[in-house]
Amino acid sequence: MSFLTLDHVTYCYPNGHKAVENVSMSFGKGEAVAIVGQNGAGKTTTVKLMNGLLKPQEGNVIIDGWNTKDYTTAQISRKAGYVFQNPDDQIFHSDVYSEIEFAPKRLGLSPEKIKENVMKAAELAGVVPYLKEHPYNLPFSMRKFVTIASVLAMESSVIILDEPTAGQDLLAMDRLGRIIRTLVAEGKTVITITHDMEFVVNQFERVIVMANRRKISEGNKRDIFWDFDVLEESMLKQPHISRVSRSLQLGEKVLSIDEMMNHLQQVNNW
Repeated sequence: MSFLTLDHVTYCYPNGHKAVENVSMSFGKGEAVAIVGQNGAGKTTTVKLMNGLLKPQEGNVIIDGWNTKDYTTAQISRKAGYVFQNPDDQIFHSDVYSEIEFAPKRLGLSPEKIKENVMKAAELAGVVPYLKEHPYNLPFSMRKFVTIASVLAMESSVIILDEPTAGQDLLAMDRLGRIIRTLVAEGKTVITITHDMEFVVNQFERVIVMANRRKISEGNKRDIFWDFDVLEESMLKQPHISRVSRSLQLGEKVLSIDEMMNHLQQVNNW
């Protein structure tokens, strides 16, 4: 059953630029989904429609039975939390603890519940050692985890991550993976925009592809990354290991090193 639905949604910015056109997609509770596509495909506008930062001129966005047109952005944020691509667009407090506790305080939670949410979110995001630090004393990559923690502390049912992997090292990528898996295990819906195809195949089963302001395909990652018409239209590349497997003519939809090695062993009787 769908928890979040975009039904034939169109959005045009005040300057006349149509960013999203007739887009429909849906997401269930406890589902992790990646949205991919080149810059200008409409991805960020689409997710901003999901949490009420933008309201569609055509179509409807329904989250947990609420039509976003009927509620304020603050009200919708209780159901869908959005982590900006650039943390500097989100951070405005002088210490990390205050940044994370801001939204729970605005939601009117008790002091005890606020502290509980802050510490749980900070631990999951890996920022506990920095709670007394000014956010801008931290590197860009860590500031991204501060903003993730600030959204996690709201306990929204839907968590939207806009390019969380940008500027992150391997350890940070592992932490992002743990965050996504933990949220899904808690029954939350995680929607992630990313240009990192390796991250997509490692963390998501379902992938939505956008191009030219529209959704052009969606499905299992294995089918998406071996649909060359879709990849060409969206100007996306296969993950590196898939391209290597194609060059070796393994004849399988390989998405990982382990899969490639297994196929090589079968072919060569190792």
